[in-house]
Amino acid sequence: MVEELTPDEVKAKVDAGEIQVIDIRDERAFEEGHVPGAVNVPMSDLPRAVDQVDWEEEIVCVCPIGQSSIQAAKLVSSFEGVDDDARVTSMKGGYRAWDYELESGTGTGEADAETESTPQ
Repeated sequence: MVEELTPDEVKAKVDAGEIQVIDIRDERAFEEGHVPGAVNVPMSDLPRAVDQVDWEEEIVCVCPIGQSSIQAAKLVSSFEGVDDDARVTSMKGGYRAWDYELESGTGTGEADAETESTPQ
C-alpha cells in the first residue's frame, strides 16, 4: 500500500527542502502550474526516465486527483535506481486539493535538470 501525504504535509516538506516532487502529468499541464521545484516526468515516460532522475530519499508523486500518482509511486519504488530505503508517497487528492501557490512555465522539461520557472 502506498502512503499518501496531504497537500499540507507536502507543502511543509517542499518548504523545508525535504522532499522530491515528481509531477506525472503531461508537459502542457505541468507548464500551466506545478508544485514549486517539481520535476516533470509524465507517467508514460516514467519507466524510460528512471535512469535520468537522481532519486532522493523521500519522493512524492503528484497527479490531477491523486489516483494515478499512487500507481506512479508503486512503479517508482520498484525501480532498481531507487534506494530500498527511499520513502515513495503520493499526494492525497492531487492538484485538485493543492491550495498553495504554483510555479508555471516549462522549466527544463527534463527529468534530470533543475526546474526553472516563474511564480504565479
